[in-house]
Amino acid sequence: MTAVAVPEELTGWLAGRAIRLAALEPGAPVADLEPLRPALDGVRVVGLGEATHGTREFFLLKHRLLRFLVEELGFTVLAMEASVSAAEAVNDYVLHGTGDAAEALGGMVFWTWHTREMLGVVEWMREYNRAAPPERKVRFAGIDPQYPAASIEWLARYLGEVAPAFLEPLAALGQTRLGVDGPLDPAVETAARRLEDFLATGPGSAGEAIAHARTLRQSAVLASRPMRHADPQQTVGAVRDLFLADNVDRLLGDPAVKVAVWAHNGHVMSGNHGGGPVPAMGRHLRQRHGAAYYALGLLMGEGEFRARRMRFGRPDTRKPPVRNRVPSVDNATMVEARLAAACPDDHLLDLRTGERSEGVARWLGSRLHVRAYGAVVSRLTYKFRFAPTVLADDYDGLAFIRSGTCSTPL
Repeated sequence: MTAVAVPEELTGWLAGRAIRLAALEPGAPVADLEPLRPALDGVRVVGLGEATHGTREFFLLKHRLLRFLVEELGFTVLAMEASVSAAEAVNDYVLHGTGDAAEALGGMVFWTWHTREMLGVVEWMREYNRAAPPERKVRFAGIDPQYPAASIEWLARYLGEVAPAFLEPLAALGQTRLGVDGPLDPAVETAARRLEDFLATGPGSAGEAIAHARTLRQSAVLASRPMRHADPQQTVGAVRDLFLADNVDRLLGDPAVKVAVWAHNGHVMSGNHGGGPVPAMGRHLRQRHGAAYYALGLLMGEGEFRARRMRFGRPDTRKPPVRNRVPSVDNATMVEARLAAACPDDHLLDLRTGERSEGVARWLGSRLHVRAYGAVVSRLTYKFRFAPTVLADDYDGLAFIRSGTCSTPL
């Protein structure tokens, strides 16, 4: 890592802006979050990031933040980095009490969200909606087109006798796993576009049917793209983040809607992945909505998280996620080290507002590093894997958790 000059006043500046968190438990009063209110004035989309998908404290804090956004600021949608199709079962539960919450979470396929902490979020949403007026009820939505089996089943019922001609070429989409299975034949994308065009132009076309067909088309595009390509914009990663942003925008069709987006830091950041050429979801949202999008990154000083391990260069899906340790760091380029030195307690930090010296501005505009672990990590080298970041470009705010523990699988 290239040496970065740390201005003498940085620690004092960070400490002076730290919003100390009174608690992480979701049921705690949200009065300590009130200093965020001015920073979120005029914001319609808040990206709630996380450095890992498997840390309990990130779930707890985001649950508290969601409560604040919903109860105090009128947010009405929780948009998850989860299957668009499968999330409908969770939405039916939080709005109407239909089905079983744990089963609905399991049906989303993503092991990352099949946790006791996420169940607490969903149960809170259901309880809130029981008493909320119709215009304040909060929805649960998926924004990731992966795992569209529920859309295939819905369209099979809707299309009746003509379903096989359209859906048989798309059957593989229900089981395809990005990063595990190889790209599908491009013909699957052609078949998905044919179905979407048929529903959009056919007699008696229904908006819900078109929405399911759009999900299948997005899923087909993802499944037929390579993980690596000479043109980075043709990769799975580039197309996926574009679709994530597109699906957030569809939720914003009603001008009264405000959306909290729950995803990894690598998606909510308003820059490019790893400082490279591929825009993150947050960058698309920043370009489309400007200051109405707020990117909040969640970081951890030390502790542990759950993730799957790699085997022969691919995720080892034969085994469940395992515990991974994160040691503390003391490096000038590590954002976590600077936050811990300024305020060792759990805290929030707004980067949008307030005065800053030339030295602080230079540090915020420097190439720094943060921890970044997804659903899968390498077996031996994950502890030394860091993501580059320029805070001034990538985040509007940060949350720092002193120590993390593993999320709790259901």
